[in-house]
Amino acid sequence: MKNIYKSTIKRIASLIALATLMAIPACNDNPDAYEIATGKPTVFYVRLPDVLSSDSLVTHAFMGTNIALIGENMRSIKEVWFNDQQAVLNTSFITPTTLIVQVPNTIPDLVTSTIYMVTESNDTVKYNFGVDVPSPLLNSMDCEYVADGGTAVINGNFFLPMDGDSVPEVYFTPNIKAVVVSATITKITVKVPAGAGVGPVSVKSRYGSTRSKAFYFRDNRGMILDWDNTNASGGWRSGVIANTNPVGISGNYVRFSGSLDDTKEAGASWNEDGFSFNLWGTANNRPQGDLFTIDPAKAVLKFEVNVDKAWSSCALQMIFTPWALSGTNAYIGGDANQPLLPGAIWNPWAATGSFKTEGWITVSVPIKDFTYNRIGEKLAKGTEVGGFGGLTFFVFNGGIKGTPCTPDICIDNIRVVSAE
Repeated sequence: MKNIYKSTIKRIASLIALATLMAIPACNDNPDAYEIATGKPTVFYVRLPDVLSSDSLVTHAFMGTNIALIGENMRSIKEVWFNDQQAVLNTSFITPTTLIVQVPNTIPDLVTSTIYMVTESNDTVKYNFGVDVPSPLLNSMDCEYVADGGTAVINGNFFLPMDGDSVPEVYFTPNIKAVVVSATITKITVKVPAGAGVGPVSVKSRYGSTRSKAFYFRDNRGMILDWDNTNASGGWRSGVIANTNPVGISGNYVRFSGSLDDTKEAGASWNEDGFSFNLWGTANNRPQGDLFTIDPAKAVLKFEVNVDKAWSSCALQMIFTPWALSGTNAYIGGDANQPLLPGAIWNPWAATGSFKTEGWITVSVPIKDFTYNRIGEKLAKGTEVGGFGGLTFFVFNGGIKGTPCTPDICIDNIRVVSAE
């Protein structure tokens, strides 16, 4: 009887406790959760959010810049627009007095130099603020070597037309204006003008003019091999030289051709005669030392390539060697007498299974990427100063399986230039 009584009392107590909890408003498990406020915001000023620049008030900023709106009732804002472009709001960066936001990266169609803040009740509060569009950004050319009258493609951003025109202006060294065939915000196609020379290309748009630094047209700086004035003689393989089928872009070039099949046993696919050359510094009578003096961290290996027959197996391997090394390929695999040397790998067919170009293109490989072995494994250390006195190219393995093929891989104008 006592046990039944005690059990009943416990059940009644539990029911009373549950009813009490249901009657009490629920506790806020996250008291700092964002809640949009009522009313309208007031912006006192705009500054940069960087602590070191917090005293700098700004009235305009470039696209992509983070800015802080300082004022009152900033949590009443549900949308922010710069001109006719909506910004992305992150409530983690909004307090009652501060709203940090990034100026949209899209160029406005309608420029009003105004920030529009839309509240929860759909009221709009305006604040005068300008959005700056950068001058043209020039990143690369599809091919840095194009004959006069040929078509060249420039890649970058902010290629806006000049006022009163439908396209930006393009100038080749020495200040020769080109005919623009077509232009988008990120790509310009031009006809190379007669007399265009070696040097930077300039693009002039509505918001300024920029000379290329990332590339030179017909770049002849830091030339290592062009097979007209410089070659790889003295190595076991100096390369098969050609200048037709396809037509060269600046005289002779080296052609890699034959059968490739990385599905066979190791080594069986290495067609050394058809797919390699060895430039050994000492054997080629190059000056003692490295082939270039640019800081490897700021240097890039460039060359032009034309793949006119489909390539779908093995990778283009590039290995720098010390000036004194010659008469051996042991550095490719490593042995007791010659340790493995790091290299770079280019296998553009890997993404789609097959690769072919429409004419010549320029390939860029940062020197800092010379950190791999022949099967694509990253090594602990890359090529260092003192190890750039020779250069070997060969097509073999790469660590990715492909399909048998018989490509033509034509290469010209191997050079090292500054990436800056």
